[in-house]
Amino acid sequence: MTLRELIHSVDSKQYSDSALYQKLRETKPEYGSNRHIQVKLVSGEVTVTNVHVGSLGDIITYPIDVDPELNISKVQLLDAILHELSSNGFSDSDESAFWDDFDNLQKAKIIR
Repeated sequence: MTLRELIHSVDSKQYSDSALYQKLRETKPEYGSNRHIQVKLVSGEVTVTNVHVGSLGDIITYPIDVDPELNISKVQLLDAILHELSSNGFSDSDESAFWDDFDNLQKAKIIR
């Protein structure tokens, strides 16, 4: 399952207050890559990696690899990924500004 498929498989009403969820839901998929979002348990914490590399359109196409021993629901999985993408809790205005800039390819080239 890709991040885009996960986003569309949960009840969107539950995330009506999340600007990040709404942005991801509206993002059109791009070419993607061979990267995978990795989700595993490390020291008792759910750890998500590989969600900060690529454009937003790429990231939503990444398949999600969940450690088989991690018993996690789709909602818990999406919450963990959104939490990681939001750098552990931007304010809503910071989050909107970040994602507006993230889609700006000119700024992305400068950052990378």
